[in-house]
Amino acid sequence: MHLLIKNIKGLIAAEEPLKEKISGKDMGFLNIIQDAYVYIKDGFIFDFGKMSQMLPDSPWTSVRDINTIDVSGKFVFPSFCDPHTHMVYAGSREQEFADRIRGLSYEEIARRGGGILNSAKKLHETSEEELFIQSVKRIYEIIGMGTGAVEIKSGYGLNLNDELKMLRVIRRIKESTPIEIRSTFLGAHAFPEEFRDDREKYIGQVINEMIPVVASEGLADFIDVFCDKGFFSIEETERILMAGIKYGLVPRLHANELANSGGVQVGIKYNALSVDHLERTGDAEIEALLKSDTMPTLLPGSALFLGLPDPPARKMIDAGLPVALASDYNPGSSPSGNMKLIMSLGCLKLKMLPEEAINAVTINSAYAMGISETHGSIAKGKVANLFITKEMPSHNYFPYAYGSNMIDNVILKGQLIP
Repeated sequence: MHLLIKNIKGLIAAEEPLKEKISGKDMGFLNIIQDAYVYIKDGFIFDFGKMSQMLPDSPWTSVRDINTIDVSGKFVFPSFCDPHTHMVYAGSREQEFADRIRGLSYEEIARRGGGILNSAKKLHETSEEELFIQSVKRIYEIIGMGTGAVEIKSGYGLNLNDELKMLRVIRRIKESTPIEIRSTFLGAHAFPEEFRDDREKYIGQVINEMIPVVASEGLADFIDVFCDKGFFSIEETERILMAGIKYGLVPRLHANELANSGGVQVGIKYNALSVDHLERTGDAEIEALLKSDTMPTLLPGSALFLGLPDPPARKMIDAGLPVALASDYNPGSSPSGNMKLIMSLGCLKLKMLPEEAINAVTINSAYAMGISETHGSIAKGKVANLFITKEMPSHNYFPYAYGSNMIDNVILKGQLIP
């Protein structure tokens, strides 16, 4: 399919040469081509530039089946990349939402059998087919809100069969929908109730039973551990990461959400692609990240929903770090995959400039998924994952109108999504 989008008011994040990520003060710069076009061929971005530079003998002039869209007054963005979600889950947890309003903490709810263990129970009772049906609805929900690539974790199984059930659903979604997906094995999300007094036995199951089967079936790209207060210790995390690395799984990490756990340093030690949450992050963690290639990925929706401190995005960027943003879409602490809202929270709560927030949900979040060579910006040869906005006065209007749906059309792999 050939697609020409013309008279674009602003083509956002157009880049040449390619960048794998954007750091520090450079995050405040956003290349925008005004009065632009972009030409898509066979699912990839073939050409783009200013309308005034379109030539009479451009490659598409001789194409018979070209689809041309005039988007006067509208902007074109690269699709959002959401690098941290738990979208495959069964049921919801609104009762815990009400319990938190009544004053119970996240940790207190977890000790009462809520939280992750609640989702694990519901998932165990749900068939693989029903789990797929529930989850694919969420996938099309986020596609309609502009997301073109998403990372999805297991972690609500907490036993071999249920973890495999989740990962097979993720693989089925990958095979049957147009969105780009990366899969993460998170068997070390929590300790099941029956192993609460025998942590070592459960860790042995993760290392010796789950990881080998997950790897042999090719069900995951990454391995993750919830390294935090009340969950997995530094020593436990290291053992699990090393086992995953042995089987070719790239490390990621939940870190420093509930306490300054040392998780950031562990992630860096094992070359984690991304360390996520980071609400409790100080100078030592920032200094360590500056010496690494690990992406700090912040989840402002989760911090908002749980009433946690906001992660120090401003301090990180001013120190020279890159920052990515993710939705953390899950039933307990961030029941939304709306990346436009996450971008707005980046501006409103984390004090990021609109340009910084846009870079954090596109090129930097693509890096946090390991796909910035092919996604996250408008560049020749990249996958044509884009969205067209409604008419707007400027690119700043997009995060400013935090509660409004400003997306008109979605294009994934060069195809208009109905």
